[in-house]
Amino acid sequence: MFAQALSRRLDRRGIHYAWIVAAITFCVMLTTSAALGLPGAFLKPLTTEMGWSTDQVSSILAFRFALFGLMAPFSAILMERFGVRNVVCAALALIAGGMALATISTQIWQLFVAWGLMLGVGSGLTALVLAALVANRWFTARRGLVIGVLTASSATGQLAFLPVAAWLIEHMGWRVAVLPVLAACAALAVVVLGFLRGRPADVGLAPYGEVPAAVAAAPAPAAPLSWSGPFVVLREAARTQTFWILAGTFFICGLSTNGLIQTHFIALCADFGMSAVPAASALAMMGAFDFVGTIMSGWLSDRYDSRKLLFWYYALRGLSLFWLPHSEFTLYGLSVFAMFYGLDWIATVPPTIKLAGSTFGRERAPMVFGWIFAAHQIGAATAAFGAGLSRTLWLTYSPALYVAGSACLVAALLALMVRRKAPEATPQPARA
Repeated sequence: MFAQALSRRLDRRGIHYAWIVAAITFCVMLTTSAALGLPGAFLKPLTTEMGWSTDQVSSILAFRFALFGLMAPFSAILMERFGVRNVVCAALALIAGGMALATISTQIWQLFVAWGLMLGVGSGLTALVLAALVANRWFTARRGLVIGVLTASSATGQLAFLPVAAWLIEHMGWRVAVLPVLAACAALAVVVLGFLRGRPADVGLAPYGEVPAAVAAAPAPAAPLSWSGPFVVLREAARTQTFWILAGTFFICGLSTNGLIQTHFIALCADFGMSAVPAASALAMMGAFDFVGTIMSGWLSDRYDSRKLLFWYYALRGLSLFWLPHSEFTLYGLSVFAMFYGLDWIATVPPTIKLAGSTFGRERAPMVFGWIFAAHQIGAATAAFGAGLSRTLWLTYSPALYVAGSACLVAALLALMVRRKAPEATPQPARA
């Protein structure tokens, strides 16, 4: 009721309701990315207070990343069955519950339930598949730009929460640092219930960029509405070379971002004598650069060959990872790293979604991207555990940084092997 009334009011002013859906999705992804990134700031306090080793906690974070990714294909089918609004609300409840339960955990298995299972499932329900679904369903024009803005919310989540969390950890303890995320989850659940809708037809509209005459009943999903649906889509997508290249490069993307830098950067800085607040601020600086870089990537993916964009993104990321161990963790050294690494942290997402959409079609693209994103998070899990093991065995993160940098250079070359598709016609928007 609230959504339809607001849609009619905005339509009289020439504003499409798709922008409201995109704004709510941005806030949801911002909060879930913050929750996903916060355990990295808790790594040092937990190992110090509880006596757990770095690789023990890292193994839980690795499982969380893997579950986060493997939930992605099924989140698409859950959204088809139960509605986007209901699934997003359930995800926010799981994330809030997992973060809260972690504060009273006294044994490693309890932390596994809170951060491994609850946080993994909750964040997986609203992963980048939600961005792909919203962009593909609600936007015909400006789709690449919208994907860029939505995926940039991951960087904004770190920018908004991590420095505050680091300050709270330093002055009030790590348990207090979860409160901003809990409050954000509760507030967003109310907004989602009132205003988020799954398809333009739910509020009597066509997708943004299509003429009003295109309004019709919501199209039947291309994938079967059953638990076998994601596997049917996977079997069909796996017959194409493009799927394997996108999955392989996204595995390397996760290996070199979430699992490595997001999880271990603050602990890495501590090895060089840098306290948590400056380290979190450096991570937030990367988030600021990534916010700009990812939105720009969405804009570029509407205009240029996505394969060439991916080549440059992966190549620059690989070179920046080679530089990090030699930066001496000075203001100048970390600033150079933050700029080059931050600009393409998740700038790979818009061209990857664009390639998946042009290859597999509007309705199947979210679920296919779910499997591609699962590969991303398996890569993240590999790096989260591997980097922690490197720190435990060799007392340094440098081997993990060199391996990730080399893998990025391989991904840059693989991206050029994606078969060229005919450019998709982009209608001009009928209203602002």
